[in-house]
Amino acid sequence: MQRPIRSFLRARTLPMAVGCALLVLAGCAGTLPPTATQATPWPERLHTLLPADVLLLGEQHDAPDHQRLQREAVLWLAARGQLAALVLEMAESGHSTQSLPPGATEAQVQAALQWNDAAWPWKAYGPVVMAAVAAGAPVLGGNLPRAQMRAAMQEPAWDQHLPPAALARQITALRDGHCGLLPESQLAPMARIQIARDASMARTAQQALRPGQTVLLVAGGGHVLRSIGVPTHWPDNLKSKVALARVQQAQEAIKTEASQAAGTGAIAPADADAVIDTPALPPRDACAELREQWRAAPRGQR
Repeated sequence: MQRPIRSFLRARTLPMAVGCALLVLAGCAGTLPPTATQATPWPERLHTLLPADVLLLGEQHDAPDHQRLQREAVLWLAARGQLAALVLEMAESGHSTQSLPPGATEAQVQAALQWNDAAWPWKAYGPVVMAAVAAGAPVLGGNLPRAQMRAAMQEPAWDQHLPPAALARQITALRDGHCGLLPESQLAPMARIQIARDASMARTAQQALRPGQTVLLVAGGGHVLRSIGVPTHWPDNLKSKVALARVQQAQEAIKTEASQAAGTGAIAPADADAVIDTPALPPRDACAELREQWRAAPRGQR
């Protein structure tokens, strides 16, 4: 197995903005028609997205405003008795807070979820998780367990899950998200992992369904898109809605290869039901950071 695949399997040990965000950068890139956005403030816009069995809320991992939106959605749904569960990309499937009381401590919650703070800083996601726990709603890890990633990478059946054009889009997202550092031969196996991760989150959400309530699924923007992400694994009778949080681009933003790639991938109107724009982040060259980490990493860990 070549070294960059090890880098992908170890990606959760990279700093969040360089590792996690880049994996989905191109997948959540692009723009929606103006009619897909609304002037109604969040979280009141949730009224227009419900009822739904599952509400998928896509984020950019290094955008604090997106985690704020998630917490507000949890509180809004819980206050109305509509929150069935919170499913997270940020914890592995098989781990949950179902056995914990609403008064559980943060340490108890992190232990129950086997939280990986190096990959997903608790400072960012803790308020979202604890809001659900305090409301009495279970928090469920949805991501494919790390121990299953190699098997998924070697499973050719995943190549048939998406139509050819959608699979090509997934591969392009991975290529651009890694700033062109990975050999072409490794992109298809990585796409299998991404599809398997989406399948894992879809299964977890389905298992948490409750009549008259909504499962809130939080994941990176590329994972929630209806044409390539988690919704491709739903049965026909499951009703889901997709809300995509999107960082506005500052006029002075650095034009990195990654941001240029993000600007070229248009999202189809059917991919999301709503877009929530948030303020621009400070400009940074994420590809330059990734290349520096790539060069600095020991050869066996690339």
